[in-house]
This record gives sequence, C-alpha cells and structure tokens, in this order.
Amino acid sequence: MPPTITPAQRNEDYELNGIVLHEAISLHQNYGPMLLENFYRVALLHRLRDKHGLDVKTEVPVTVVDEGHVIDVAFRMDLLVNDTLVVELKSTEANKPVYEQQLLTYLKLANKRYGVLLNFGYPRLIDGYKHFVL
Repeated sequence: MPPTITPAQRNEDYELNGIVLHEAISLHQNYGPMLLENFYRVALLHRLRDKHGLDVKTEVPVTVVDEGHVIDVAFRMDLLVNDTLVVELKSTEANKPVYEQQLLTYLKLANKRYGVLLNFGYPRLIDGYKHFVL
C-alpha cells in the first residue's frame, strides 16, 4: 500500500510533474521525436539535476521478494525524481497498454504513488504523456 500523502506533499509531487513535463517538452522541441530512449533519459536527467537541483536517479533497480526469494534487479525504473516521482520513458510510434501497466507495476512494487509516462515518439510530446496516481 502506498504511503499516506499530505496535501503539501501532493502539491510538491504535482510541481515535480510540471517541471519534468516542461523539460521533456523542451527536449522534444529541440531534438524532435524518435531518437533513442537513452538520449532522452540522459538529457532529461541532466536538465532536472542541473537546472532545477532535483535529486534524480536513473536505472533504479526494483527489488521483488517472491516466496521468500529476493530478486535484486527484477525491474529498472528509467528515472526516479526526489524519491517520489517515477518517470518511464519510451520512444515509439504509439503508447501501448503494456507501457502503462509497466509503470503501474513499478509504482506498486517500489511503493511509490506518482508516475508519468513520456513517449518521445509522438510528433507532439503531450500526446505521448500520461500521469498516474495510485
């Protein structure tokens, strides 16, 4: 079960979401769609850290315990911003339900409440954006 969130924390998470979306749109406008996902991940990471002073981790492992067995690197989150916002990046022609399910699984397994899916494959990034709250 995700932790209880106060109104102040909720506002901070929505503000983080806005910063991430703003920088992602700026990247998309500067470089266009359909570059490698890794490019967008690294560029977004640097923008969020350098311009906004955010704590951003990349390729964050998600550990799963299955019937008493620890699976250390079952999954990897693309970005984790300020230990609260999970950012899943794609660079494909269209969002698929599996991408949304992947993000929701990360949120559940990592015990996080907020996540965004950013698909840089769309001509307009906003069309490849989805925000999730558990």
